[in-house]
Amino acid sequence: MKDCVPLREALDEKLYGGKCASLARALQAGLPAPDGYALSVALVARIANSSTADFPQITALFADLAPALAVRSSAVGEDSNDASFAGQHLSVLNVMRADAMLDAIRSVHASAHTPAALAYRARMRVPGEPVIAVVLQRQISSEVAGVMFTRNPINSVAERYIEASWGLGEAIVAGLVVPDSFRIAVDGSVLQRTAGEKDLMLLTDPTGVVIEVAVATEQISALCLNDQQLGQLHLLASNCQQVYGTDIDIEWAFHQQQLYLLQCRGITR
Repeated sequence: MKDCVPLREALDEKLYGGKCASLARALQAGLPAPDGYALSVALVARIANSSTADFPQITALFADLAPALAVRSSAVGEDSNDASFAGQHLSVLNVMRADAMLDAIRSVHASAHTPAALAYRARMRVPGEPVIAVVLQRQISSEVAGVMFTRNPINSVAERYIEASWGLGEAIVAGLVVPDSFRIAVDGSVLQRTAGEKDLMLLTDPTGVVIEVAVATEQISALCLNDQQLGQLHLLASNCQQVYGTDIDIEWAFHQQQLYLLQCRGITR
């Protein structure tokens, strides 16, 4: 067993967890996911228990992902057809030092054992103790980010439903803004554009700390996606459906006019 592999090789969910396996499928299919590495459940457990023998192997990876990387959870059973674990496990963003990677991995491992995460496992009837691997990816410092569903979560219509905001997508996840929303038909035609109230955005400062920044007055109610970007998102949804199936939940980000796929999973409860 390889304890650390390029992310595109991490297809075995039992070794690398659901998120790693999902992102490996994306990369092998040519979808625009940021590249990175997968750390096995065994390796993450050793790091969490301060096994110093593994530290040089892990910190050496930082150079490939510098200047900043995201350390993300990848639990066995995560992003399954029945339980997504969305928001239950920690992601540590903008890690900018090799030694900080180790602390981030420990924090991600610990997040699988919080009362909230354990209660979610019980509610979703996920058996056994948490078993967690880790994704290391290049950090995407987005100008615009959000989520996209291929089935409208409000009325279950088969269409692309998008929520978007300025900066990092965590502003939407944390409920800090009222995002813009868009509806796109399966043929790509834009059905609806609704401006939100995006009065702040999350960005990273030069040290990697995520900070809240006030949005310029003229941008608060201005749509943050243009028609070209909506077309790119529609195409991404179609390509993801060929890999993952019909009803999926996509996290995405635009950085320097490039669209990135951050995560893709089935729509779950």
